[in-house]
Amino acid sequence: MTHIENIKKLFSKNFVESPLLESFEVGRIYLSSGNLVACDPLITNDMKPFTTVFPKGDFSVLLHKERESNCVAYAEIIFSQEEISAWELATTEGQNLKDLSEGEVFGYPVESGMGCFMDTNTQNSLNELEQRLYHSKGADFMGIYEEFFHEYFFDEKGAIDQFAFLKPSEDRPGTIFAFETGYGEGFYASYIAFDKNRMPVKIVTEFIEIS
Repeated sequence: MTHIENIKKLFSKNFVESPLLESFEVGRIYLSSGNLVACDPLITNDMKPFTTVFPKGDFSVLLHKERESNCVAYAEIIFSQEEISAWELATTEGQNLKDLSEGEVFGYPVESGMGCFMDTNTQNSLNELEQRLYHSKGADFMGIYEEFFHEYFFDEKGAIDQFAFLKPSEDRPGTIFAFETGYGEGFYASYIAFDKNRMPVKIVTEFIEIS
């Protein structure tokens, strides 16, 4: 079974039926432009958005954990409850599905153990925050993870959770949904479900293939 066929089997309903997965609705993400980015925010903060334009607004986010390991296997954003008529591998500008050999996918690399979803406007806010902190702290700047992300995942007692919603700008409404990626480092693909009118129903990023 190919990756996309497996995604289709797991996620084409309004709920996931797999004894190997535990699903959680964890919050809502705000997309201000509908231009969605999926990336490791610590190493690919210049990642291009997907070519598919998504709706604007607040949308429900789900995490699906592998029960045995308690690791994040899938991250999902739901845009509507319409019936799904097709699934496609998500692409960014310059990527063509015809260029892929059998078994190959487009996706994003993870080196920090963290992935995320965010709007391009929020991506700009994150990059502006990093530059502002760098220029204000100079040699004391420890990097955007230590300066911004760390407090959302760890406190004095240790790890807080495997995910967080972060707001890099107080003046703009965009949020970053950041989370641990599977077993850690890797290269991860996303898949988009469409309704009969070619409107996005959901997007799913796969970190551990559960079949």
